[in-house]
Amino acid sequence: MSAANKIRIGIIGAGNIGGVHAKEFTKLSEQCEVTAITDAYLPLAEEKAKLYGIANVAASPEELINRADVDAVVIGVPNQFHAPLAIGALEAGKHVLLEKPMGINSEAAGQIYRAAKKTDRIVMIAHQMRWESIAMQIKEQVERGELGKIYTAKTGWYRRKGIPGWGTWFTRMDQSGGGPLIDIGVHMLDLALYMMGNPKPVSVYGSTYAAFGPERKGIGTWGRPNWDGIYDVEDLATAMIKMEDGSSLTLEVSWAVHMDTENAPFVHLMGTEGGASYRGAAGKLLTEKFDRPLETPLSKPENDEGERTRLSRHFLESIRDGKQPITSALTGFTNNLILDAIYESSRTGNEVKLNWEGIE
Repeated sequence: MSAANKIRIGIIGAGNIGGVHAKEFTKLSEQCEVTAITDAYLPLAEEKAKLYGIANVAASPEELINRADVDAVVIGVPNQFHAPLAIGALEAGKHVLLEKPMGINSEAAGQIYRAAKKTDRIVMIAHQMRWESIAMQIKEQVERGELGKIYTAKTGWYRRKGIPGWGTWFTRMDQSGGGPLIDIGVHMLDLALYMMGNPKPVSVYGSTYAAFGPERKGIGTWGRPNWDGIYDVEDLATAMIKMEDGSSLTLEVSWAVHMDTENAPFVHLMGTEGGASYRGAAGKLLTEKFDRPLETPLSKPENDEGERTRLSRHFLESIRDGKQPITSALTGFTNNLILDAIYESSRTGNEVKLNWEGIE
């Protein structure tokens, strides 16, 4: 591919996740070029620019968004800034790869969704777990009908001791939108719905708890604590989500909990003809043959290029082909709608019906 046909990428946010995106898109140099990067702390952007050979460090997100040599913007910043930056990029004619969650809440996600439709630009949510090898193998079997009708599923991620950045934006409701539910729970929710075949959710019943964070317990190794900061989010959440087709999904996540846990994400699918289990780096298909239970183990192939590389390539292909990515703006909005309903159900103690008004 000639340099003139390469998709030119700008990255907003030079922290850990911004560095991951810079690394992955640099691997795909035949298809794209990372032309600019920025961060609220410019020395960090300059560091990443030097590390990955990025020619330009923009002084601000607005400057990067309006650069003529940027076709698509990657946004990896705190949740509260997702909507304004994504909408600004879309209105400037750029495509957007947006870190999860799509918005700090469903209102913000809905604004991004409508902006994407209005501008006819691609918005893709960076849910890399959909591109993990075992998840893809299970999804293929689901699409082939090997599991029959999936009538219920269970997903979650119990971390034993893993509250990130106590007192920083991670643990402030006004900046993050929530705790483990919106942090790691959104990954599991997204993956489970996708593996189930994207049934339409219609109602939610859920509860959230803060047993560790307010006591400054359960602190993990991610991020640097700010002991003068605020902790007003949950550290455990559980929910039941009911679908229009009658199926259901149970979601359970924690940053900290007194429980025997493998600290690994999991999805269990239960279908009429078979099931699938995915936990950490292992998976299996389950069915019954000749009146006996049968299990088929699944494993990652040797020399697997990795889920992040596949995600990045899919974003480029979506732009080039003019097709909606599998983690589209609609899926991102769906996730935010469910998360909001779980928080509301926990506050009220009631089941919450999902409001799809104005969303196709």
